Amino acid sequence: MSDAEEVVEEYEEEQEEEDWSEEEEDEQEEAVEEEEAGGAEPEPEGEAETEEANVEEVGPDEEAKDAEEGPVEDTKPKPSRLFMPNLVPPKIPDGERVDFDDIHRKRVEKDLNELQTLIEAHFENRKKEEEELISLKDRIEKRRAERAEQQRIRNEREKERQNRLAEERARREEEENRRKAEDEARKKKALSNMMHFGGYIQKTERKSGKRQ
Repeated sequence: MSDAEEVVEEYEEEQEEEDWSEEEEDEQEEAVEEEEAGGAEPEPEGEAETEEANVEEVGPDEEAKDAEEGPVEDTKPKPSRLFMPNLVPPKIPDGERVDFDDIHRKRVEKDLNELQTLIEAHFENRKKEEEELISLKDRIEKRRAERAEQQRIRNEREKERQNRLAEERARREEEENRRKAEDEARKKKALSNMMHFGGYIQKTERKSGKRQ
């Protein structure tokens, strides 16, 4: 509903309330005037006596007739409280005519602007959320890359340590084997020297025995 229609309805309701109040005031004034007229005009004494004599002269036949006919209904028309006055829209001066199409167009434009503002705010929030998600994803990927690099470095260091241990073990084994070989060689040489020395002694003993 447009603003002009609301103004018209409010004006019509005010007019209807004013009409009702005026009708009630008129009825109250009429009742007061009737009471004042009845109390301000006393009947003359002669007329009152004549009316009493007429009442006394009324016979039983007329009373029975009045009883049969029943009470006389009041023919005075009662004011109707359901009377609805004709609703007349307010007259708008020529210089202040209301263009309902223009009002509707402005209202539609206002609604569209509000809707457009809400849509833009929604998409801005979505954009910020997407940027935050992308930033979070980048941080996660960066952290994964850093952990992978650290793991690779640890693996390389562990591999180098294992290689050094293997080389050290091989070097020790080689030294052990070389020492054993040297010991064996010395033993063999000593044995051979002892054998040569024993043979030399035997030869000398034989020579000395022949000389004797």
